[in-house]
Amino acid sequence: MAANEGSLLVLVRHGESEWNKLNLFTGWKNPALTEKGRAEALEGGKNLKAAGYTHFDVAFTSVLQRANDTLAIILKEIGQEGLETHKDQALNERDYGELTGLNKDDARKKWGEEQVHIWRRSYDVPPPGGESLELTLKRVLPYYEKEIAPRVEKGEKVLIAAHGNSLRSIIKHLEGLSGEEIVNTELATGVPIVYKLDKSGKVLSKNILNHESK
Repeated sequence: MAANEGSLLVLVRHGESEWNKLNLFTGWKNPALTEKGRAEALEGGKNLKAAGYTHFDVAFTSVLQRANDTLAIILKEIGQEGLETHKDQALNERDYGELTGLNKDDARKKWGEEQVHIWRRSYDVPPPGGESLELTLKRVLPYYEKEIAPRVEKGEKVLIAAHGNSLRSIIKHLEGLSGEEIVNTELATGVPIVYKLDKSGKVLSKNILNHESK
């Protein structure tokens, strides 16, 4: 299947944000991209263009600025600034509850390294007042199945710019991963993940477009 044929779903985690840089739990807070983050988004756009992915039918993103700006940078780079775009909080990052805004080292001092590790790396244990990855998936997947999957199944080319854990939710669904497998799946910032899918949404191929794939 050539780059511009068939159903295409591209997932991109936003570039580095100011709070990523400071090692803070970000969740639903709204810090801007750093200069590095903007450069990562631009590199993602360049890698899409180099691979021949320069035409999408629709884009989806969260309501958070770091994802919106990442999408805007990519669309400008591939020449699709006017693309139909849908923003929804269903695609927001996992809500970290009482951890939000804390430096990860400070959180470890407050609750202990083991407990913070459980909150960060378990599938179904939420932090106080927040969401586990399982709860995030239960928010993301109904939106994906109602709004995004039908566009993919029609043969459209779909771009999603969102967050580590909202994208993990989609990846778990697409690849049939276990809870343990998905929490150990790392997503690089600004790096497009290209899925080619059949009409039923089954994955035919997956390609991660980073500098090593050029």
